[in-house]
Amino acid sequence: MSKQHLAPYINFAGRAREAFEFYHGVFGGKLDLFAAGEQGRPKPAEPGVRIMHARLDADGVVIMGSDGHPSYPATVGDHIALTLSGTNAADLSRKFDALADGGKVKMKLTEQPWGTAGWLADRFGINWNVDIEKVAG
Repeated sequence: MSKQHLAPYINFAGRAREAFEFYHGVFGGKLDLFAAGEQGRPKPAEPGVRIMHARLDADGVVIMGSDGHPSYPATVGDHIALTLSGTNAADLSRKFDALADGGKVKMKLTEQPWGTAGWLADRFGINWNVDIEKVAG
């Protein structure tokens, strides 16, 4: 049986490192900060480098986010999304399509170096990231 989890994904508009270090101080746990490497592959983020993806795992608390993309500036109400992740590609693809019904696909499910990812706004204006994780094998 595959596992799924739901977590917020926040666009910190250039302040991701500052925010995640703050939350890490509050919640503890494991903090990963990644920058874009060659061909978009994640690599550990050195100080002063834009954060492509960050994840804090702390005793049941999961927060994900990034510095955002300059082409998509963050606006209040549009700077946070729910991320649905897991390994069951068929189930998550079905859920992506169902969430998109009546909404707006912003990026269709697309292969990425870390798996498959897509994002959309549902019919209620809620932003969703759907990530299908690669199964190690």
